[in-house]
Amino acid sequence: MTRRHGALLSAIIALVVGLSAAIYVSAASDHGPGLGPGAVTRAAAPGSAAPVSTGVWVGAWAAAPVGGEPGTAADGTAGRTVRNVVHTGVGGTSARVTLSNLHGTGPLTVTHATLAVAAGDGSAAAVPDTLRRLTFGGATTVVVPAGGQTVSDAVTVVVPHDSDVLVSTYTPTSAGPVTYHPHARQANYVAEGESTEDVTGAAFTGAGEYWRYLTALDVLSNEADGTLVALGDSITDGVTSTPGANRRWPDVLAGRLRASAAADGDTPRYGVVNEGISGNRVLSDDSRRGASALHRFERDVLGRPNVKAVVIDLGINDILRDPGLADPQAIVDGLRTLVERAHAHGIRVVGTTLTPFRGHRGYDDGREGVRQRINQVIRAGTVFDTVVDMDRALRDPYDPRSLRPEYDSGDHLHPSDRGYRTMAQALDLGKLAGAAPARL
Repeated sequence: MTRRHGALLSAIIALVVGLSAAIYVSAASDHGPGLGPGAVTRAAAPGSAAPVSTGVWVGAWAAAPVGGEPGTAADGTAGRTVRNVVHTGVGGTSARVTLSNLHGTGPLTVTHATLAVAAGDGSAAAVPDTLRRLTFGGATTVVVPAGGQTVSDAVTVVVPHDSDVLVSTYTPTSAGPVTYHPHARQANYVAEGESTEDVTGAAFTGAGEYWRYLTALDVLSNEADGTLVALGDSITDGVTSTPGANRRWPDVLAGRLRASAAADGDTPRYGVVNEGISGNRVLSDDSRRGASALHRFERDVLGRPNVKAVVIDLGINDILRDPGLADPQAIVDGLRTLVERAHAHGIRVVGTTLTPFRGHRGYDDGREGVRQRINQVIRAGTVFDTVVDMDRALRDPYDPRSLRPEYDSGDHLHPSDRGYRTMAQALDLGKLAGAAPARL
């Protein structure tokens, strides 16, 4: 009798194990909404439509958190869904996002979040079979403390390069000021109520040129081996580029790298992320223009995945926003500190000369003299691993203190679309690769 009961129990256990295994395999092959992070490194079964997730994690897009969005201190985005539209510099087969509550005054509760490939450029509509529910530590709800950030679990989805991706978050309560990045030069959307899984985009009637909460989109990519970070101010941020057209110089650089890598095996394979902030400085923090480069370097450069190189285009606001005459040596020393921090992590540093701004409201001969002295030191090769002479690339040959007219957006400081393209073309792609100098 005991033997019979034992045999029956063993049979039941075997049946349960078999059914559990079948359910697990079925769930693993399902790459729809709610797929857990365990599928990130699992190959698809033969004949499955699920992509094989291989490669390394790199940055496909990023934007630095700048401050608290004006007018949101009382209600934040309580009871609304934010749909950010971001453009990828490189593609992959899995994705994850970073959400920030850096400037919130209370905990940010996100109860629903999704990621999808956009149905068209700048569109709030999604390609339906690309919609994925995002989880955080396996849960669909996450609470981000004031001043903190969180990274989602990875979801398996094909994210094409040079495409728009929609990241939607719903927050039922207010966290205070919304952490945002102004000057997105991209329409982003807001809907009343919970609409994270709306693939039609019909619910998203509100729009604005801000990225809210979202600060990074990473992909598991076999198109790139690392990340290049563009660290800069409004010129890197692309504040005068055509909205919705992705014509900032880091966008153009990403396209150059993709095309060159496809044609030439010697070109470095990098995803490019834009960490420009309008008005940003090397040395000084600003409540409306973000932390200084010295204070945000760890977050915005070292915090990105597999960073191999950083291009630093900073210093012009240290000159323009100083009520007196800025100290060129202090600015150069600040740039050298950034280089030392990058080298400590094996990151190659490319630096740019500071571009002309005669005709801008902040111009005077004294400030021009500071710019020239900084450029002289940069050109001497004693600051960066390699130098891109953006001054030479953009200046008017008949008046070197000014931008060339066709490269001038009209404010005599920021480039036009054509100027941004010229900046991207000025970078020698071969010099973006290579190990950082060994520390002595």
